[in-house]
Order: sequence, then C-alpha cells, then structure tokens
Amino acid sequence: MSVKRSAARLLAALLSTSVLSAGAVAQTTVTSAPPASFTLGNGMQVVVIPDHRTPVVTEMIWYKVGSADETPGKSGLAHFLEHLMFKGTSKHPVGEFSQTVLRVGGNENASTSVDYTNYYQRVPKEQLPTMMEFEADRMTGLILKDENVLPERDVVLEEYNMRVANNPEARLNEQIMAALYLNHPYGRPVIGWHQEIEKLDREDALAFYRRFYAPNNAILVIAGDVEAADIRPLVERNFGSIPAQPAIPARRIRPQEPEPAAPRTVTLADPRVEQPSLRRYYLAPSATTAAAGESAALDVLAQLMGSGSNSYLYRALVVDKPLAVSASASYSSISLDPTQFAVSAAPKPGVSFTEVEQVIDGVIADIAQNPIRAEDLERVKTQLIAEAIYAQDNQAVLARWYGGALTTGLSIEDIRSWPDRIRAVTAEQVRAVAQKWLEKKRSVTGYLIKDPAAAKREEKRS
Repeated sequence: MSVKRSAARLLAALLSTSVLSAGAVAQTTVTSAPPASFTLGNGMQVVVIPDHRTPVVTEMIWYKVGSADETPGKSGLAHFLEHLMFKGTSKHPVGEFSQTVLRVGGNENASTSVDYTNYYQRVPKEQLPTMMEFEADRMTGLILKDENVLPERDVVLEEYNMRVANNPEARLNEQIMAALYLNHPYGRPVIGWHQEIEKLDREDALAFYRRFYAPNNAILVIAGDVEAADIRPLVERNFGSIPAQPAIPARRIRPQEPEPAAPRTVTLADPRVEQPSLRRYYLAPSATTAAAGESAALDVLAQLMGSGSNSYLYRALVVDKPLAVSASASYSSISLDPTQFAVSAAPKPGVSFTEVEQVIDGVIADIAQNPIRAEDLERVKTQLIAEAIYAQDNQAVLARWYGGALTTGLSIEDIRSWPDRIRAVTAEQVRAVAQKWLEKKRSVTGYLIKDPAAAKREEKRS
C-alpha cells in the first residue's frame, strides 16, 4: 500500500558524503559522481545508481499514476491494479515471476501512493536481465480474468478491514485527510473507500492499465552492482520497442484546494482506544510546489519542533509540564501537489486536549514570533544531514528516494543538492514558514477517544 512517508525529509545527499562536526553542520561536502540518467525514444526515463559493495541489484519501476489520478467514484483502483499486476501474461503465467524471484534468492514487492505506483525486485546481479524481461512483459502484456480478478478484490477488501476498519488510528487519519482536502483528490484514501472497492471489476482495471501503464509514463531505477554503459543496451532491448501512449499528458493537472477559510476538527470514538491522542494536519507546500527555500525550511521546522527528546514540542509537553506521554511533528515533502505538515501528541490520563493544544499553539507562536536559537538550528540541520548519510547504506532506499522524487516533479539535481539547501536555511526562514503555513485556519485537528458508551459498559462490568 502507500509508502508516502517522511523519508521525504531525508530525501537527501543520496550520493554525497558530508564532513560533520559535533556542534555544527560542516561546510565541506565531498560529492561522488551523480547517477547516470537517459531517456529512451519512447519516453521512458532510466536512472542508474552504481553501488558496488555487494553483487546485488535492485530494479524498481515507477509509474506516474497513483490514487489521486483515479476517476471519481473508482477510488482504490490504482492499488487494486497493483495487486493484479502479479496475475501473469501470455508469456509468463500467474506465479512465474514471483517464483523466479524466490528461486534465485531475491525479494520483490510493490506499493501505491497518491502520486505513483512502483514495483521492485532485489536479486543477484546476474539475474537482472531475467527480471527486466519479466517487468517489460507485464508493462503491456497483462492478462486479467474474472476468476483471478474477483478473488483479488476480496483480498483488497480484507486488507482494508485489517489496515483501516480495524485500526482506529488509521480511521482517524482517513477522516482527517478527507477533511483537509476539500477539493483535491488527496482526500481520497489510497486503498479506496470500501463501498467503491466493492464495485471495482476487470474492465475498470484494464481501462486504467491501458491508460497509464506505458513507457512514457514510467521511470526505471536500477541501483546496485552495475554500470550505466552495461545497462543501456539491456534496457533498450527489453523496453525500447514498447510504443509510447500518446494520450498521456506531459503534466498531471488535478483540481486544487481553495484557500483555507476556517480550522476544522474531527473526533473519532472507538471502544478499542486505550490511549487518546490528537493529530493536527496543516495544508503546506511540497518540495515541488514550494517557493525557493520554503520546503527545506519546513524540513528544519519539523525536526526542530518534533523529532527527538530535545525537540520543542517534546520538551514542552513531555518534559517541562508534563502533560503528554508523547509529542512529535513531521513534514511530508515528496508530493506532486500541496502536502501536510503534522503535529501530534498523546495526553496523560486526566489531561484534556485543550490543555495540550494550548501548549502546541504556544510553541508554534513562539517560533513564529521569535528567532530560533543558533545552537538549536545548527543541531537539527546536522541531524537531518547525518540521517540522510546513514540511510545511504540501503540500496533499495536509494532507488526509492530517486523514484519517489522524480515521479513527483523533482530532478536528480534537486535530490543531490538537498544537503546544501538544508545548510542554507536561516532562523528567519524557519520563523517565516511557521508564521505563513502553521496558521490554524489551514488545519484539521483530529481527536481519537475511547467510545464513551464502551467506557460505561466497562465500568458496569467492573
């Protein structure tokens, strides 16, 4: 399902090494060669990220289509098709692709988000030609029959029950997103609305597949023990002859949000809730839509406010008062359209949401009105860059970061220059984005509480 998460803020230094000191972000960056990138005649972009530490390769294909591109009334279709892409072709019947991956000791998976769908395999390097042939074949050769489509729809419905219907936190998040996006399709759940998933069928899936699955709507990322000079002939041989889909527009244009006029609240009561919590989402610009410097400043603001025990929210709510058992903040920068800046907290027993919100509002007001302390600013910038460097050890993470960024409108240079943009963030920029984007009217606050009726039943039993 969705992988749209705050790896976004680590989007970062993917192939660079920064020299860090304990007290501040160093000003020296030693940068390795950028990944190779080329485009086939049919429009498919290819990115090759050499990583010769182990004889392993990750192939990851990204389609620039997600839940926000679905036809209204067909929510969940992008995710449904992701499941169906494993149902085989005339050349490779159902199960053969997955069995081959397992037989060579590899692993595979797929995910759907609001802006993209991706499929990957991680295998020994000598198996890459086989994996690429399979992946190219299912770009156009998918065969769907009711006998495997309908049972898979039941699988998706069960996934909905497990991930959403039986998870109060997920239900709250679903309701907050629906309230935050009044007009934009990001308000629809990636997995879909239950009553619309129930009606999806073979014809819906095939129409979506034929409309969006084409080389000119795809990015192929290869990370691992490979070189671009060796990869290009292999990619040309497997994907080069697949025709482009001329109906796919160069730019995705979606309904956009009106300027927010008032704060909104959502309350979800559930008998399974043992720890009440609150979440507040602010509508904020993404790395793609933000003005110069704003996205990096929001990354720094989220780290400053709510990452770790030294963050402002944690200290104000958990250490200094204390009113809450946890407090955090996050910013999801990787998004084609406006995204979310989130704060959350879980109050201690006997503490009201109002008390917690007053502290949250106070922290935000203080940041928006007063300069950030220099030592705090340098500390969080060091943390962000260091986290990104450490994360480079995972080959699949490298492929995922590039794919996620490129499918949402960023460039390779945007990815590689992220540490420099973080270094350049000033205290004034942090103050300015807090003042501009963390306005209450831009927000939806969600409250998760125990169902009062259930609580009364428990009292009677005791």
